[in-house]
Amino acid sequence: MKKLHKKNMRNLFFNLSLGISVVCTLMSCSPKVGEALENHEEGTEKLPKMKDKDLVGRLDSLSKVEPITFYTKLDVNYKDSTSDISFKTSVKIVADSAVSAIITYARIPIITAMVTKDTITVVNKRDKCYTMQSLDYLKGTFGVEFTYENLEELLLGKPLDYNIDQKYFVDHDPFHYSISTHKKRDKKRMDRRPKEDIVLNYILSDDAKYLKQTTIKSPSDSTEIIVIYEERQEVNGYNIPKVVHMHIKAKEKGIYIKMDYERVEINEPQELIIVIPEKYEKCK
Repeated sequence: MKKLHKKNMRNLFFNLSLGISVVCTLMSCSPKVGEALENHEEGTEKLPKMKDKDLVGRLDSLSKVEPITFYTKLDVNYKDSTSDISFKTSVKIVADSAVSAIITYARIPIITAMVTKDTITVVNKRDKCYTMQSLDYLKGTFGVEFTYENLEELLLGKPLDYNIDQKYFVDHDPFHYSISTHKKRDKKRMDRRPKEDIVLNYILSDDAKYLKQTTIKSPSDSTEIIVIYEERQEVNGYNIPKVVHMHIKAKEKGIYIKMDYERVEINEPQELIIVIPEKYEKCK
């Protein structure tokens, strides 16, 4: 996401959520979304002071956590101004290789998808068609440099798009361990005079051991994507998400997605298969 651009950000997240049900879209918060974010911030107390280098070092350590394989069954709730639906998704990851997903509605598989480092393949069982495109195609179409690594980071609750060569700044907020790609004064300046820059902000847990929230902000078009890890769980020595809220504030419309990790397997054998029936044609 080093070249993350404002152009059609919500379209990228919407299409990826349809294909793999784990990446979401933009939204101006509905009342329920606003309540979720407000409650998340309430009740915090002043935290013990930590050195800036220790907080950035913790972010670096979290970025390196990666199980060999990962499986989860997600209960997904999707809401926008006209829709409120729930569906199930089974997601498998083989590290640095591929992510596959099966989306079911009313217990019937309707979409299967697979994302590799180079391609995204989506099989639409309801319409009996398929789509196969390179990730470069997504970048060119939606104006966002989406990578396979970004998808793994999102699902595993890791710092999104962390880069060891990037300089990070600690916001000296007594109530949060907050780390950003931009200084606080620069962010305020961009709010007044928006630029094309994309600002990433990470908030660690109160014990500074885990990631609690990631925010991606595009001041130039007043777009903000927020990922909140409300609950986490320990599985085979790994700390991963349990309940995730994804919401994006935009000028015109909004979408909110909640993901509950109902079942998780880590470092168990996983087979990634996607089948395109011979009778299926390319989706129009």
